[in-house]
This record gives sequence, structure tokens and C-alpha cells, in this order.
Amino acid sequence: MRRHPPVSPPVIIAPGRRHHGAPIGYPDEHVVQAKITIQGIDPPIWRQLLLPLTLNLAGLHEVIQAAFGWTDSHLHQFIIGGLIYGAPEFDEDGQSTHATFEATDVLLRDFDLFHVRNPEFLYEYDFGDGWMHLIEFETTRPIDPDIKYPIGIAGARHGPPEDVGGVTGYADFLEAWSNPEHEEHRALRTWVGRRFSPERFDLDATNKAIRSALRKARGGYRFRLEP
Repeated sequence: MRRHPPVSPPVIIAPGRRHHGAPIGYPDEHVVQAKITIQGIDPPIWRQLLLPLTLNLAGLHEVIQAAFGWTDSHLHQFIIGGLIYGAPEFDEDGQSTHATFEATDVLLRDFDLFHVRNPEFLYEYDFGDGWMHLIEFETTRPIDPDIKYPIGIAGARHGPPEDVGGVTGYADFLEAWSNPEHEEHRALRTWVGRRFSPERFDLDATNKAIRSALRKARGGYRFRLEP
């Protein structure tokens, strides 16, 4: 059984406490600042974003995929307070040991991000490579009417290539990629492409990718299994 790093799970606000579309005490004129970090890599790969409280977890999935350069080629899940959120139809064979709740039904404003100290939860992508992302909700900010949210505001390092083998595989990849004398150096350079640079982070390109992904997702997931 896979073990997950301990986190402080935010409290889910019951639907009955919503008032005119927002829970009591939640100012709609604010956005939340979040820092998302891929676990197990040093120096860390991270992104800092401003997220609207109206964003649902499916939308957050799309933001994370775009922000780190993932291609949404594998399964994912949010791990929040011992519960799993994602796309339930991908477990139609019933092989999972847990229930998956629908991500489009849960908005960021359904979590008590204002009163719980240091709220955070996990996002896992690619159950084979096992990329764990720690999502830390740092603070809230007043909405700027001139900014279209969500938006990235900072970050560090390029995301790992898809199917590289997780944390250990990425370490082996970087060793070969950076060493011209390594027997796999040329093959890996060809595989990953000339544009890859592990220390490069392009904020403008990241925000362009986020906008494109959300436009295609239309408030949910871009990719779903047909019933």
C-alpha cells in the first residue's frame, strides 16, 4: 500500500452552510494564494498561483497539469482528509480500495481555507511514477479586477518529463542528461527534446498554458470517459 506524506487536511464546509453561492464568512472578493510543490525532488520544483474560490477540483487539476507541463496522460487523484476526489468513472472495474468522489462537485470555497491553520492537501498524478504534489494554501488576497484568475505568479524549475520513472527515475535521467560521457546521454537528449532544460521556468508560457487548458476544460475536465 502506498504511503502518503502527512498533511493537515482542510475542513470541508457542508453544502447547507452556503449562502447565495458562497459559504458564510467567505468573502467572494478574495482569491487564495497557493504553493504547489512536487514531493521528493531537491532542489524543489514548485509553482505559486492565485486561485479563485469558484474553481472546482477538476479545474485545479487542469491548472496543475498546465503549470508543471504534464500532458494529462495518466490517472490522478486529490487526497483530502482521508477522502479521494477525482473522476470516478476511471474506477468502473471496482479494483480500487476506496471510493472516488466527483471533483467537479467540490469548489475551493467549500474548504475552510480561512480558519484552519496552514491548510494543505495532496494531488497525485500518474500512479505508476507516483508524482505527489503538496498543495499549500498560504494566504488570501483581494481580487484585482484587472487580473484574470487563476494565474501563476512565481515558480522554479522545469517539470519532469512524462514516464521518466518517478523521483528516482528522474534523478537517473538528470545524471545521464547532464553527462556527455554517459552511455544514455545522446538517446535521452533526443527523447526529451532540445527545449528541455531542468532549471528553466517560464512564467509567461506557464500562464498561457493555464489559460488554454481552462478554456478547453469549460469548467470541468478536458478528458472524460463516455458513459
